[in-house]
Amino acid sequence: MKEQLKNWQKNQTNMNSLYQINKDLLEIFQQVSEQDGELTPEQETALEIKEGELQQKAVAYREVIGNNEQFIQRIDDEIKRLQALKKQKQGLVQRLKDNLLNAVNLFGEFTVGTVTFGTRKSSSVIVEDVNALPGEYKKVKVTETADKTAIKKALKAGEQIEGCSIQESINLKIK
Repeated sequence: MKEQLKNWQKNQTNMNSLYQINKDLLEIFQQVSEQDGELTPEQETALEIKEGELQQKAVAYREVIGNNEQFIQRIDDEIKRLQALKKQKQGLVQRLKDNLLNAVNLFGEFTVGTVTFGTRKSSSVIVEDVNALPGEYKKVKVTETADKTAIKKALKAGEQIEGCSIQESINLKIK
C-alpha cells in the first residue's frame, strides 16, 4: 500500500503545476494554523511531498529557462550574422551600381533587351552649420529623459523629488 502511494505521489509530482504546488502548500499551512501550529503526521508527509514536488518543478523551470536563454543567445548570434551578411550584400550592390554608373558615364545610355541603363539628375541640400541658419529654416526637436542614476542617488541620500520614488524588486537568482 505504501509503495503504491509513493508511486502515485511520484506521478502526481510530474502533473502538478507550480501554481498548484503553491496552492496546496498554502492549504496545508492554513490547516496547521487552524490547529494552533500542531502538525499531524499526514500533514508532515504532505509537506515533504510538496517540498519534493517544488524542488523537481524548480529544477524543471530552471532547465526550461536555461534552454530558452541559450535559444535567445543563438537568435542574437544569428541576427548579428544576418546583419553582417546584409551589410556585405549592401556593399556589393553599391559597388555594382557604381560600376554600372561608370559604364553609363563612359559609354552613354544603352539598352539590353527591355532594360535601359542611363542616368537621372537629383538634388539634395547640404547644410554645413545648422546653428548659422535663420530661425525660419530650422526645426527643433527636443527629447527629454530623466537622469535616473542622479535621481536614485538623490533619493537614497534622503532628498524628496516630486513624482519620483525607488521601487524595490525581487528578482530571481539561479546559480
